[in-house]
Amino acid sequence: MKKNLLFLILSTVGLSAALFPFPAKAQEQAILAIGAGAPDFKLKGVDNKTYTLASFSDKKILVVIFTCNHCPTAQAYEDRIIKLHENYKNKGVAVVAISPNDPKSITLNELGYSDLSDSFEEMKIRAKEKQFLFPYLYDGDSQEISRAYGPVATPHVFIFDANRKLRYQGRIDDVENPAKTPNNFNTIDAIESLLAGKAVAVPTTRVFGCSVKWTEKNSYQEKLAAEWAKEPVTLEQIDAEGVKNLLKNNSDKLRLINVWATWCGPCIKEFPDFITINRMFRGRDFEFISISADEEHRQEKALKFLKDKQASNKNYIFNGPDKYELMDAIDKKWAGGLPYTIIVEPGGKIVYAKQGIINPQQIKRTIVDHPLIGRFY
Repeated sequence: MKKNLLFLILSTVGLSAALFPFPAKAQEQAILAIGAGAPDFKLKGVDNKTYTLASFSDKKILVVIFTCNHCPTAQAYEDRIIKLHENYKNKGVAVVAISPNDPKSITLNELGYSDLSDSFEEMKIRAKEKQFLFPYLYDGDSQEISRAYGPVATPHVFIFDANRKLRYQGRIDDVENPAKTPNNFNTIDAIESLLAGKAVAVPTTRVFGCSVKWTEKNSYQEKLAAEWAKEPVTLEQIDAEGVKNLLKNNSDKLRLINVWATWCGPCIKEFPDFITINRMFRGRDFEFISISADEEHRQEKALKFLKDKQASNKNYIFNGPDKYELMDAIDKKWAGGLPYTIIVEPGGKIVYAKQGIINPQQIKRTIVDHPLIGRFY
């Protein structure tokens, strides 16, 4: 709970810059002023269509929401954005979502609440999964439009009247947790006021969420890569009883276990995916453990491979004389082929098992959608 609260505080209103500092320019984007005209744009949507302001000229009100895939706050508001579109689409209101983030500026340890980053292709996946019926546009390459509007965090709402003058900018409402009822429905109130021909009572609010990932932050990737490269990599021996204890999972973490070997081509091919997954979720209640099925005399070769892959997670090599003991200790349903991957809950329940190469996207989704992890604060 304390870790989640700290993460929320640091990510609120762009304060995650405290964790991931980058040049001042990225922190000084001016927010579009109330009364200003809507900056025009020409952006591609996940439906592969190109949208401009003129695309919505028949609508009395234009709601532009800067949001993204990976941010836990943005994800917490996805269903509310869907409902906003559904409730107002026949009342002359257009809802348009724009992702402002440069995906190259998003580090793996910022993806701990998501199975997807913010690339255009990943936006397509999220839009399909959530069945977005409103335009979801990508501005991650140039970020020119995002700089013109000046969103502070995701999500950040800008509402324009029939003359495309800005009448409201700020939050959707004041309660992030979708299971709780907000006290102030600022975006809805603004829309209702404009539909009624009235002035918006509260035209500006503060926003909360993940800071926009401006291109200037790219340099931090190199620093983080250098830090990861320095992390120690070890390989310990383990017997059948030790493996059984791993499977009991007497921890408070969701445990991902991969059984592999240096002589197994599919194992070698997929192993980098596990490193990525570990770097995404290791800051949560999660851990990745690898178990090498190599013979003991190949321990140095296995360790060299792990060092090459920067596998700073917990690594074991099975030292029992009988590989069938390893199979029984891992999962009695395992037919014996490598690689073999399981996800084990605290208490020992296996919630995922796969013989053969994994689907990394499926693994990420299984992890983040597990009640122990979750997409929201």
